[in-house]
Amino acid sequence: MSMSTLTRLTLCFFFSFFLFSSPFTAEAGGSIGVNYGRVANDLPSAVKVVQLLKSQGLDRVKLYDTDPAVLRALSGSGIKVVVALPNELLSAVARRPSQAYTWVQKNIAAYHPATQIHAIAVGNEVFVDTHNTTTFLVPAMTNIHAALVRLNLDDAIKVSSPIALSCLQSSYPSSAGAFKSILVEPVIKPMLQFLRQTGSFLMANVYPFFAYEANADVIPLDYALFRPNAGVVDAGNGLRYFSLFDAQLDAVYAAMSALKYDDVKLVVTETGWPSKGDENEKGASATNAAAYNGNLVRRVLTGSGTPLRPQAEVDVYLFALFNENKKPGPSSERNYGLFYPNEEKVYDIPLTAEGVKKRGVAPEEKGSPGGGGGVSTSGAGRTWCVANGKAGEQRLQEALDYACGEGGADCRQIQPGATCYDPNTLQAHASFAFNSYYQKKARAIGTCDFGGAAHVVTQLPKFGKCAFPTAG
Repeated sequence: MSMSTLTRLTLCFFFSFFLFSSPFTAEAGGSIGVNYGRVANDLPSAVKVVQLLKSQGLDRVKLYDTDPAVLRALSGSGIKVVVALPNELLSAVARRPSQAYTWVQKNIAAYHPATQIHAIAVGNEVFVDTHNTTTFLVPAMTNIHAALVRLNLDDAIKVSSPIALSCLQSSYPSSAGAFKSILVEPVIKPMLQFLRQTGSFLMANVYPFFAYEANADVIPLDYALFRPNAGVVDAGNGLRYFSLFDAQLDAVYAAMSALKYDDVKLVVTETGWPSKGDENEKGASATNAAAYNGNLVRRVLTGSGTPLRPQAEVDVYLFALFNENKKPGPSSERNYGLFYPNEEKVYDIPLTAEGVKKRGVAPEEKGSPGGGGGVSTSGAGRTWCVANGKAGEQRLQEALDYACGEGGADCRQIQPGATCYDPNTLQAHASFAFNSYYQKKARAIGTCDFGGAAHVVTQLPKFGKCAFPTAG
C-alpha cells in the first residue's frame, strides 16, 4: 500500500463523516417499487392502497392498465407510476398512429403530471402471448412514443416492454446468455435500438423461484434466496455468483452485449417469491418468500451491481402488493403478495433504505408469516469475508475506505507497525477490513459484498501472521 493510500485510509477512518459519498451506503443503491395487480375481488379501494404505499415508504408502483380510479387516487401522492398498455391493444395501436395518440391523450396526458407517470409498459411478456402479438410490439412502442412527442411528454415518460426470461435461447452459464435466434432480427434488435434512441430501458421479469422449483435437485436453496453459499463460478468469464438473481440478470446483460447494446439500462419490472404453493411447488413458503424479498431489498438498496456489471444500479419492482384470489393457475399464483387484502403483512421485511438501516442486522428467521423479517444472519458454520481480487484496485480501495470509515470496521491492526500491516498489499488490508465489518454485522447476508469487491469464504483466511476475527 502506498503512502498516499495509507494517508487516505487514515483520514477516512477518523473523518469519514466529512469525506464520504459512498456507493455502498443504502441511499446510493437502486430503487424498490411494487406491482399493484388487481386480479381479485376483495382488495381495498385505490385510495386506501395509496395510503398503504405511502405508509410503507414505497414511492414507485407499477400497474397493469390505466384504470381511472387508480390513476386519480395516485394524483398528488408523489409516487412514480408505470402504467401498461394491454397486449390486446397492441394490434390496433401498431396499425394506426391515431389510435396510439388517442390512447395517450385519454390515459396519460389526462392524468400527468399530477399523477407522476414516468413509464409506459407496452404489452407484457409479449413473446409468450398465445395470441401471437410479437410482430406488433415495436410498431406499437414507436407509435406510443410518437404520440408522447406530439404532446411534449417524451422527456418525462419513457416507453418499454417487459420481457420474460423465456425469450433467452441460453441463460446458463450467464456468460452464454443469448436471445432466441428467431426473435433477434424481427423484434429484439429493433426494440433495443428503439430503447437506445429514446433513452429508455429494457424491462425484464426475473423469477429465480421458477428456476429453483424446476431444478431444486441441483440449485441450492441458499443460492436462490441470497443466503451465504459457496457460489457458482461461470466457466465462461471466471466470475463467481452468489445469487441466482444476479446470474439471471447477467444472462440478460450478456445477451444484450452480444448484440452490442451494452449501453441500454435494465430494470427488473417483476420479481418475487410465493408465500404458499401446492405440494409439488418446491420452495413456496412464507419463510422463503420473506428471505428472498427481504434479502433482495437489502441487496438493491445497498447499491451493489452484478458480477458482470458491478457499477450498475438495479431498479426492482417486487411482485406483488397483494395476494390476488382470482388469479388462475397453481396456488403460488395467488400468494405472491406482500400484504393480505386486509392490509396486514404476509411477512415483515424492510422496504426502504431507512428501514434497512433501522433494522441493521436482521433477526433470525422464525419460519412463520409476519415473524422476524425472514432473513438468516448466521450463515452456515463459520464464514469470513475477503477481498475479490478481480474487482480492480479502484473498487477495492473505495470499498476499503468505506469499511474503515463510515462502515465502522476496526482497522487499527492494518496501520503501519500494527500486527496485520504485513503483507502490505491492498488485497490483504481490504480483506481484513471487510471481514471486520462482516463479523461486526454478525455475518448478515449482504454485509460481505461491497459492490462486488468482496465475497464469503468458509476457510480461515491467511495473510502473513494476521489473525482474522470471527463472530463466534
